Amino acid sequence: MQDQEYWQAVLDRDSEYDGRFVYAVGSTGIYCRPSCPSRRPRRDYVRFFELPSQAEQAGFRPCRRCQPDKEVPDVPHLELVQHICLYLDEVLDHIPTLEELAKVFNLSPYHLQRTFKRIVGVTPRQYAASRRVQRFKSQLKNGQKATDALYEAGYTSSSSVYEHTELGMTPILYQQGGLGIQITYTVSPCPLGWLLVAATERGICAVRLGDSEHELEQILYAEFPTAHIRQDKIHLREWVNAILNYLNGEQPHLNLPLDIQATAFQKRVWEALRTIPYGSTRTYQDIADSIGQPAAVRAVANACAANPVALVIPCHRVVRKDGSLGGYRWGVSRKRSLLDQEARNISQE
Repeated sequence: MQDQEYWQAVLDRDSEYDGRFVYAVGSTGIYCRPSCPSRRPRRDYVRFFELPSQAEQAGFRPCRRCQPDKEVPDVPHLELVQHICLYLDEVLDHIPTLEELAKVFNLSPYHLQRTFKRIVGVTPRQYAASRRVQRFKSQLKNGQKATDALYEAGYTSSSSVYEHTELGMTPILYQQGGLGIQITYTVSPCPLGWLLVAATERGICAVRLGDSEHELEQILYAEFPTAHIRQDKIHLREWVNAILNYLNGEQPHLNLPLDIQATAFQKRVWEALRTIPYGSTRTYQDIADSIGQPAAVRAVANACAANPVALVIPCHRVVRKDGSLGGYRWGVSRKRSLLDQEARNISQE
């Protein structure tokens, strides 16, 4: 059924499908966008691929006319999605259904969801739920009572808060800066300055790089001002040693237990980052392609910037399309040092 849908899009030169798939022609060895103005091929010569990289791996080369290996220009769709996001931000009493949104924006539910997810990286419902969580957390941090905050954020009961917020603690504890939560940490000098590792009873919750021990401690205490935080070098010794061994080029892989929270999109990006081989890099576009969201390059970059566990999730291995390093939460110079060291170690093997 999908092949029939794709073939009809090729016959119609439907630009709405650009970025969703490419088609390759066996008789020419070329692959194109669905909207390519070239002459339509015979159906029995055509193969469909979700990503340009898949077509190239199968031996096809990009069409010079429609340039299917380039990012799809998406200004009209981007404006549409921005309006949808504004609408979702304004509706606080419920999460609009896909059918409701389709009526408001005069689109089919299928087209609206496909376009929104392609650009934002998540469905409209997932976006609205995430924004609701953000409103709830913000109101708690501003000192509002938990019962008032949950209803103003759009929740109908306290049970729905526990089901959807993924706070990792009760609303009251979150509001109080993690009151009573047990966090152990240690700070150690490392080849890149100073290294902080912090953990709950379930796993590592923070790995950070900085210029001083005091700076890293301040950041940790500011995030959880009333949590029970204590320094414990012995309890965290094994994990810290593994990270230091990595920084010294003695341990290429860090498979450590984590206790981190993320949106569904962030989780997909971080899982993709952990598959990048030691000594290799990927572009933000590569990561977006690998998770099936080729238009979500900016969202991928934001997910990399939000990574709470440096090195364990190797966001330093993601670079810009032109080969430049891009940003890095813990400093571009550290990113350059990490990549240079990994490259040297690979070349010596």
